[in-house]
Amino acid sequence: MSNPQQLRYSKEHEWLSPAEDGVATVGITEHAANALGDVVYVQLPEVGTTVTAGETCGELESTKSVSDLYSPVTGEVVEANQAVVDDPSLVNSSPFQDGWLFTVRVSQEPEDLLSADEYTEFAG
Repeated sequence: MSNPQQLRYSKEHEWLSPAEDGVATVGITEHAANALGDVVYVQLPEVGTTVTAGETCGELESTKSVSDLYSPVTGEVVEANQAVVDDPSLVNSSPFQDGWLFTVRVSQEPEDLLSADEYTEFAG
């Protein structure tokens, strides 16, 4: 498993891109996608809603289970990835590219986000 170095990671297995003009992209890690199995349904936060770091903001349903989606930061949702809603398998096939979940205008970022190396060690 290779975790992109430029991203930061939550202990809930979400990744966060570096913010561009205050907006960052959120997705789930390859580790999380593999643990879930085949994702068949994605519920994302609505554009304009406020998400809070560490709190539930959606869910991912797979053939094995339903898992909550947590926001790694606090801010306003700018865009939801409609392609993932239409084709949830993108979460499994391309978790760091096409399978991104939403973008958020970051207002607060927690101190405990992990580097790629720290996340790799955490996820085992």
